[in-house]
Amino acid sequence: MEYMERNMAGGNLTVIMEFILLGFSDLPNLQRFLFGIFLVTYMSILIGNGLIIMITKVDAGLQTPMYFFLGNFSFLEICYTSVTLPRMLSNLWTQKRNISFVACSIQLCFLLILGNSECFLLGVMAYDRYVAICKPLYYPVIMNPKMCLQLLIGSWIAGIPVQIALTYQIFSLPFCGSNELNHVFCDIPPLLKLACGDTSKNELSVYADALLFALIPFLLIVGSYVKIIATILKLPSATGRYKAFSTCSSHLIVVALFYGSGITMYLRPKSSYSARTDKVFSLFYTIVTPVFNPLIYSLRNKDVIMALRNLLTK
Repeated sequence: MEYMERNMAGGNLTVIMEFILLGFSDLPNLQRFLFGIFLVTYMSILIGNGLIIMITKVDAGLQTPMYFFLGNFSFLEICYTSVTLPRMLSNLWTQKRNISFVACSIQLCFLLILGNSECFLLGVMAYDRYVAICKPLYYPVIMNPKMCLQLLIGSWIAGIPVQIALTYQIFSLPFCGSNELNHVFCDIPPLLKLACGDTSKNELSVYADALLFALIPFLLIVGSYVKIIATILKLPSATGRYKAFSTCSSHLIVVALFYGSGITMYLRPKSSYSARTDKVFSLFYTIVTPVFNPLIYSLRNKDVIMALRNLLTK
Protein backbone atom coordinates (compact mmCIF):
# COMPACT_ATOMS: atom_id res chain seq x y z
CA MET A 1 0.00 0.00 0.00
CA GLU A 2 1.35 3.41 -0.96
CA TYR A 3 -1.11 5.44 1.10
CA MET A 4 -3.11 5.03 4.24
CA GLU A 5 -6.18 7.13 5.04
CA ARG A 6 -7.05 8.08 8.59
CA ASN A 7 -10.16 9.88 9.76
CA MET A 8 -9.28 12.83 11.94
CA ALA A 9 -11.73 15.47 13.17
CA GLY A 10 -14.33 14.36 10.66
CA GLY A 11 -11.99 14.58 7.66
CA ASN A 12 -9.69 12.27 5.82
CA LEU A 13 -5.93 12.64 6.17
CA THR A 14 -3.84 10.83 3.58
CA VAL A 15 -0.59 9.52 5.03
CA ILE A 16 2.16 8.34 2.68
CA MET A 17 3.41 4.91 3.78
CA GLU A 18 6.07 4.53 1.09
CA PHE A 19 7.88 6.45 -1.62
CA ILE A 20 8.64 5.53 -5.21
CA LEU A 21 12.28 6.22 -6.11
CA LEU A 22 12.04 7.16 -9.78
CA GLY A 23 15.80 6.99 -10.22
CA PHE A 24 16.57 6.47 -13.91
CA SER A 25 13.06 5.40 -14.92
CA ASP A 26 13.15 8.09 -17.62
CA LEU A 27 15.76 5.91 -19.38
CA PRO A 28 13.83 2.62 -19.78
CA ASN A 29 16.11 1.19 -22.47
CA LEU A 30 19.24 1.66 -20.36
CA GLN A 31 18.19 -0.09 -17.14
CA ARG A 32 20.36 -3.21 -17.62
CA PHE A 33 23.26 -1.14 -18.92
CA LEU A 34 23.10 1.17 -15.89
CA PHE A 35 22.87 -1.87 -13.61
CA GLY A 36 26.10 -3.21 -15.13
CA ILE A 37 27.87 0.15 -14.81
CA PHE A 38 26.86 0.61 -11.16
CA LEU A 39 27.65 -3.02 -10.29
CA VAL A 40 31.19 -2.68 -11.69
CA THR A 41 31.52 0.67 -9.89
CA TYR A 42 30.40 -0.82 -6.56
CA MET A 43 32.78 -3.77 -6.90
CA SER A 44 35.60 -1.34 -7.74
CA ILE A 45 34.82 0.68 -4.62
CA LEU A 46 34.82 -2.42 -2.41
CA ILE A 47 38.03 -3.87 -3.90
CA GLY A 48 39.95 -0.60 -4.22
CA ASN A 49 39.15 0.77 -0.78
CA GLY A 50 39.46 -2.73 0.71
CA LEU A 51 43.04 -2.93 -0.60
CA ILE A 52 43.83 0.46 0.93
CA ILE A 53 42.48 -0.72 4.29
CA MET A 54 44.51 -3.93 4.07
CA ILE A 55 47.86 -2.37 3.20
CA THR A 56 47.52 0.31 5.89
CA LYS A 57 46.99 -2.48 8.42
CA VAL A 58 49.67 -4.98 7.37
CA ASP A 59 52.47 -2.94 5.77
CA ALA A 60 55.07 -1.87 8.34
CA GLY A 61 56.04 1.19 6.30
CA LEU A 62 52.51 2.60 6.47
CA GLN A 63 52.09 2.56 10.25
CA THR A 64 51.88 6.35 10.50
CA PRO A 65 49.00 8.73 11.38
CA MET A 66 48.60 9.74 7.72
CA TYR A 67 47.90 6.16 6.61
CA PHE A 68 45.93 5.39 9.76
CA PHE A 69 43.46 8.10 8.73
CA LEU A 70 43.60 7.01 5.07
CA GLY A 71 42.65 3.44 5.99
CA ASN A 72 39.72 4.66 8.07
CA PHE A 73 38.69 7.05 5.31
CA SER A 74 38.57 4.13 2.87
CA PHE A 75 36.40 2.17 5.33
CA LEU A 76 34.11 5.19 5.62
CA GLU A 77 33.84 5.38 1.82
CA ILE A 78 32.71 1.74 1.69
CA CYS A 79 30.06 2.37 4.36
CA TYR A 80 28.91 5.60 2.69
CA THR A 81 28.46 3.97 -0.70
CA SER A 82 26.77 0.89 0.77
CA VAL A 83 23.95 3.06 2.11
CA THR A 84 22.77 3.88 -1.42
CA LEU A 85 24.28 1.68 -4.15
CA PRO A 86 22.87 -1.76 -3.20
CA ARG A 87 19.31 -0.42 -3.26
CA MET A 88 19.99 1.41 -6.52
CA LEU A 89 21.20 -1.86 -8.02
CA SER A 90 18.13 -3.69 -6.73
CA ASN A 91 15.79 -1.05 -8.17
CA LEU A 92 17.50 -1.21 -11.58
CA TRP A 93 17.40 -5.02 -11.69
CA THR A 94 13.90 -5.68 -10.35
CA GLN A 95 12.25 -2.44 -11.57
CA LYS A 96 10.59 -2.29 -8.13
CA ARG A 97 11.32 1.23 -6.96
CA ASN A 98 9.22 1.45 -3.81
CA ILE A 99 10.87 2.18 -0.47
CA SER A 100 8.99 2.29 2.82
CA PHE A 101 8.71 5.49 4.85
CA VAL A 102 10.86 3.99 7.62
CA ALA A 103 13.50 2.59 5.25
CA CYS A 104 13.73 5.97 3.53
CA SER A 105 14.26 7.77 6.84
CA ILE A 106 16.93 5.25 7.91
CA GLN A 107 18.74 5.63 4.58
CA LEU A 108 18.73 9.43 4.86
CA CYS A 109 19.88 9.34 8.49
CA PHE A 110 22.88 7.10 7.72
CA LEU A 111 23.68 9.16 4.63
CA LEU A 112 23.80 12.35 6.73
CA ILE A 113 25.79 10.78 9.56
CA LEU A 114 28.39 9.23 7.26
CA GLY A 115 28.59 12.35 5.09
CA ASN A 116 29.17 14.40 8.24
CA SER A 117 31.90 11.97 9.33
CA GLU A 118 33.55 12.29 5.93
CA CYS A 119 33.66 16.09 6.24
CA PHE A 120 35.28 15.87 9.68
CA LEU A 121 37.73 13.15 8.65
CA LEU A 122 38.86 15.16 5.63
CA GLY A 123 39.45 18.04 8.05
CA VAL A 124 41.45 15.81 10.39
CA MET A 125 43.57 14.57 7.47
CA ALA A 126 44.30 18.19 6.51
CA TYR A 127 45.31 18.96 10.10
CA ASP A 128 47.61 15.93 10.07
CA ARG A 129 49.36 17.24 6.94
CA TYR A 130 49.57 20.72 8.50
CA VAL A 131 51.35 19.41 11.60
CA ALA A 132 53.64 17.14 9.53
CA ILE A 133 54.79 19.95 7.22
CA CYS A 134 54.54 23.08 9.36
CA LYS A 135 55.60 21.57 12.71
CA PRO A 136 57.67 18.49 11.79
CA LEU A 137 59.68 18.42 15.04
CA TYR A 138 56.49 18.29 17.13
CA TYR A 139 54.66 15.87 14.82
CA PRO A 140 55.31 12.65 16.82
CA VAL A 141 54.27 14.41 20.02
CA ILE A 142 51.12 16.09 18.70
CA MET A 143 49.89 13.23 16.49
CA ASN A 144 50.47 10.49 19.03
CA PRO A 145 48.35 7.29 18.90
CA LYS A 146 45.96 8.53 21.60
CA MET A 147 45.34 11.84 19.80
CA CYS A 148 44.82 10.05 16.46
CA LEU A 149 42.24 7.73 18.01
CA GLN A 150 40.43 10.63 19.69
CA LEU A 151 40.29 12.59 16.42
CA LEU A 152 38.98 9.51 14.60
CA ILE A 153 36.26 8.78 17.17
CA GLY A 154 35.29 12.45 17.22
CA SER A 155 34.94 12.43 13.42
CA TRP A 156 32.60 9.43 13.56
CA ILE A 157 30.31 10.51 16.40
CA ALA A 158 30.41 14.33 16.54
CA GLY A 159 27.34 14.97 14.41
CA ILE A 160 25.20 11.93 15.18
CA PRO A 161 22.64 13.64 17.51
CA VAL A 162 22.18 16.60 15.14
CA GLN A 163 21.78 14.42 12.04
CA ILE A 164 19.21 12.21 13.80
CA ALA A 165 17.31 15.35 14.84
CA LEU A 166 17.44 16.73 11.29
CA THR A 167 16.15 13.43 9.87
CA TYR A 168 13.30 13.42 12.40
CA GLN A 169 12.44 17.00 11.47
CA ILE A 170 12.34 16.20 7.75
CA PHE A 171 10.15 13.11 8.19
CA SER A 172 7.83 14.89 10.58
CA LEU A 173 6.66 17.02 7.67
CA PRO A 174 3.29 16.20 6.12
CA PHE A 175 3.71 14.50 2.73
CA CYS A 176 0.64 14.65 0.53
CA GLY A 177 -0.21 14.24 -3.10
CA SER A 178 2.39 12.34 -5.10
CA ASN A 179 4.73 9.88 -3.38
CA GLU A 180 7.13 9.79 -6.34
CA LEU A 181 10.62 10.80 -5.21
CA ASN A 182 12.44 11.97 -8.34
CA HIS A 183 15.88 10.91 -7.16
CA VAL A 184 18.16 7.87 -6.98
CA PHE A 185 17.97 7.60 -3.19
CA CYS A 186 16.29 9.35 -0.25
CA ASP A 187 17.82 12.79 0.07
CA ILE A 188 16.74 16.11 1.57
CA PRO A 189 16.10 18.31 -1.53
CA PRO A 190 13.68 15.88 -3.28
CA LEU A 191 11.95 15.12 0.04
CA LEU A 192 11.36 18.82 0.73
CA LYS A 193 9.92 19.13 -2.77
CA LEU A 194 7.25 16.53 -1.89
CA ALA A 195 6.39 18.06 1.48
CA CYS A 196 3.19 20.02 1.92
CA GLY A 197 3.00 23.56 3.24
CA ASP A 198 5.82 25.91 4.20
CA THR A 199 9.23 24.23 4.43
CA SER A 200 11.29 27.40 4.94
CA LYS A 201 12.17 26.46 8.54
CA ASN A 202 13.35 23.05 7.37
CA GLU A 203 15.44 24.62 4.63
CA LEU A 204 16.98 26.93 7.23
CA SER A 205 17.82 23.89 9.39
CA VAL A 206 19.47 22.20 6.39
CA TYR A 207 21.56 25.32 5.67
CA ALA A 208 22.57 25.60 9.34
CA ASP A 209 23.52 21.92 9.41
CA ALA A 210 25.57 22.28 6.22
CA LEU A 211 27.34 25.37 7.57
CA LEU A 212 28.17 23.71 10.87
CA PHE A 213 29.19 20.25 9.71
CA ALA A 214 30.41 20.85 6.15
CA LEU A 215 31.47 24.45 5.63
CA ILE A 216 33.37 24.86 8.91
CA PRO A 217 35.54 21.73 8.29
CA PHE A 218 36.02 22.98 4.72
CA LEU A 219 37.28 26.36 5.98
CA LEU A 220 39.62 24.56 8.37
CA ILE A 221 40.96 22.54 5.42
CA VAL A 222 41.48 25.72 3.40
CA GLY A 223 43.20 27.41 6.37
CA SER A 224 45.48 24.41 6.88
CA TYR A 225 46.51 24.34 3.23
CA VAL A 226 47.17 28.08 3.11
CA LYS A 227 49.72 27.58 5.90
CA ILE A 228 51.04 24.37 4.30
CA ILE A 229 51.62 26.06 0.92
CA ALA A 230 53.27 29.05 2.58
CA THR A 231 55.63 26.70 4.43
CA ILE A 232 56.39 24.60 1.34
CA LEU A 233 57.29 27.66 -0.73
CA LYS A 234 59.92 28.55 1.86
CA LEU A 235 61.70 25.21 1.49
CA PRO A 236 65.13 25.70 -0.12
CA SER A 237 65.16 22.39 -2.01
CA ALA A 238 63.04 21.90 -5.14
CA THR A 239 62.95 18.16 -4.39
CA GLY A 240 61.66 18.89 -0.89
CA ARG A 241 58.96 21.18 -2.25
CA TYR A 242 57.85 18.55 -4.79
CA LYS A 243 57.72 15.81 -2.15
CA ALA A 244 55.71 18.00 0.24
CA PHE A 245 53.25 18.98 -2.50
CA SER A 246 52.84 15.36 -3.63
CA THR A 247 51.79 14.22 -0.14
CA CYS A 248 49.04 16.87 -0.09
CA SER A 249 47.78 16.88 -3.67
CA SER A 250 45.87 13.58 -3.37
CA HIS A 251 43.95 14.82 -0.35
CA LEU A 252 43.15 18.12 -2.09
CA ILE A 253 41.72 16.32 -5.14
CA VAL A 254 39.42 14.20 -2.93
CA VAL A 255 38.33 17.32 -1.00
CA ALA A 256 37.53 19.14 -4.26
CA LEU A 257 35.45 16.22 -5.61
CA PHE A 258 33.47 15.66 -2.41
CA TYR A 259 32.89 19.26 -1.37
CA GLY A 260 32.33 20.60 -4.87
CA SER A 261 29.34 18.35 -5.49
CA GLY A 262 28.06 18.37 -1.88
CA ILE A 263 28.02 22.16 -1.50
CA THR A 264 26.30 22.56 -4.86
CA MET A 265 23.66 20.05 -3.76
CA TYR A 266 22.79 21.45 -0.33
CA LEU A 267 23.78 25.12 -0.15
CA ARG A 268 21.37 26.47 -2.73
CA PRO A 269 17.76 27.66 -2.68
CA LYS A 270 14.86 25.30 -3.28
CA SER A 271 13.79 27.41 -6.27
CA SER A 272 16.87 26.27 -8.20
CA TYR A 273 16.04 22.58 -7.67
CA SER A 274 16.57 20.44 -10.79
CA ALA A 275 15.98 16.69 -10.45
CA ARG A 276 18.30 15.69 -13.29
CA THR A 277 21.14 17.96 -12.12
CA ASP A 278 20.76 16.79 -8.53
CA LYS A 279 21.01 13.15 -9.59
CA VAL A 280 24.34 13.88 -11.27
CA PHE A 281 25.76 15.78 -8.28
CA SER A 282 24.53 13.17 -5.81
CA LEU A 283 26.33 10.46 -7.81
CA PHE A 284 29.52 12.50 -7.55
CA TYR A 285 29.67 12.66 -3.76
CA THR A 286 28.26 9.17 -3.13
CA ILE A 287 29.93 7.15 -5.91
CA VAL A 288 32.57 9.04 -7.93
CA THR A 289 34.65 10.14 -4.93
CA PRO A 290 34.72 6.63 -3.33
CA VAL A 291 35.66 4.95 -6.63
CA PHE A 292 38.46 7.43 -7.37
CA ASN A 293 39.78 7.59 -3.79
CA PRO A 294 42.04 4.47 -4.08
CA LEU A 295 43.26 5.53 -7.54
CA ILE A 296 44.08 9.07 -6.43
CA TYR A 297 46.01 7.94 -3.36
CA SER A 298 47.79 5.00 -5.02
CA LEU A 299 48.78 6.59 -8.33
CA ARG A 300 50.18 9.69 -6.61
CA ASN A 301 51.88 7.99 -3.67
CA LYS A 302 55.03 5.89 -4.03
CA ASP A 303 54.66 4.37 -0.54
CA VAL A 304 51.17 3.08 -1.36
CA ILE A 305 52.32 1.72 -4.74
CA MET A 306 55.21 -0.12 -3.07
CA ALA A 307 52.91 -1.53 -0.37
CA LEU A 308 50.44 -2.75 -3.02
CA ARG A 309 53.25 -4.42 -4.96
CA ASN A 310 54.47 -6.16 -1.80
CA LEU A 311 50.94 -7.32 -1.01
CA LEU A 312 50.31 -8.66 -4.52
CA THR A 313 53.73 -10.37 -4.56
CA LYS A 314 52.92 -12.16 -1.32
